[in-house]
Amino acid sequence: MRKAFAIPSVAVAAAAFPLLTMTAASAAHDGSYQAQLGALNGSGASGTGMVTLEGNSATVMIEAQGLLPGSPHAQHFHIGAQGSCPTDADDADGDGFVSVTEGAGYYGAIGTSLTTEGDTSPDSGLAVDRFPTAAGGSISYERTFDIPEDVQQAFAAGTAVLVLHGVDKDGSGQYDGDIASDLDPSLPMEATAPAACGPLARAQMGTAPSGGADTGAGATSGIEQQAAIGVGAVALSGAAAAGAVAYRRRSAADQA
Repeated sequence: MRKAFAIPSVAVAAAAFPLLTMTAASAAHDGSYQAQLGALNGSGASGTGMVTLEGNSATVMIEAQGLLPGSPHAQHFHIGAQGSCPTDADDADGDGFVSVTEGAGYYGAIGTSLTTEGDTSPDSGLAVDRFPTAAGGSISYERTFDIPEDVQQAFAAGTAVLVLHGVDKDGSGQYDGDIASDLDPSLPMEATAPAACGPLARAQMGTAPSGGADTGAGATSGIEQQAAIGVGAVALSGAAAAGAVAYRRRSAADQA
């Protein structure tokens, strides 16, 4: 007589429904997160960010005001540090700016570039053509895309931070000034300095920001005089050079 072998029901379930085994792994970061954006570098910027995570997918909504009108503003998830934001008192070298590198100890390196289309990796940190333009000084952004494992882990660990970059410190109406960017000395600090920052914490019940995606097609008058936007936790080498070259090519085309 053949012996009957009992197969544990858990094993059957795992074999029949392999996706069940993924639920526990994704549960650590799945959910909604919210950031209240506070101004840096005297920008006067403010706003709210909402992120909904489900597995690899992230839906991001940002409403921000008080930014430089008609200018692109880089925006990112920064990860891997304290999960917090610097203050204007963290201007260590006394040049009047809290630079990207001075703030990196708080919010970390770029994990995701919040572009309007295409690539969202740190390689797009300088994608000036694909960041929102502040129409009337405001940005309304919404996009869904995939995020990598290190970004998922940062959300789960509470170290993800939303940072918007680009300030008009001297009130000239464009990115300029005598102080060079810490990321690329050929750029003004205004082009790369953080303008607003907020830690991304688990959201309580509330209302998400509303508004459609800003495709960066707002007013762009004078953009050819503005510096390329460079962002990161430390000085960018190859990516910064590539972004600057792309921006200058764009400027030449605009002026043709």
